[in-house]
Amino acid sequence: MPEAPAPDAAVLDIPVIELVHPMPGFPDRQRFALVQLDDDGLLCALRSLDDPELRFLVVPPQAFFPDYAPEVDDAVVADLAIDAPGDVLVLAVVTPAQTLAGTTANLLAPVLVNTVNRRACQVILDDTSLSVSTPLVA
Repeated sequence: MPEAPAPDAAVLDIPVIELVHPMPGFPDRQRFALVQLDDDGLLCALRSLDDPELRFLVVPPQAFFPDYAPEVDDAVVADLAIDAPGDVLVLAVVTPAQTLAGTTANLLAPVLVNTVNRRACQVILDDTSLSVSTPLVA
């Protein structure tokens, strides 16, 4: 699949997302909601609908890393039933720290959401230049 397009910075709430493959370490958690945590839609949470205590903080990586353009293989496109690159929302899982300077984003394994059918998965990219702990701000 070609590079995912850079969407608008703001992310909209999505009430139910079905993971076609569970997040690593959470095999029984496949239904999530995407919820905005700020007015700008830049900080969001993927909240488990099966376990109210489980959530992943996520951001649209293009808002912080304008050149970020993950490429995924055809198997991912098929798994998510993606018809057009514009139907994909790319999210990076964030690890918060005491300060914003210590907060990191996982650019090596983004979460891709098909906004049309609400299917999603976390994808480990082949790009060895990407990291699981990239500082969110310089």
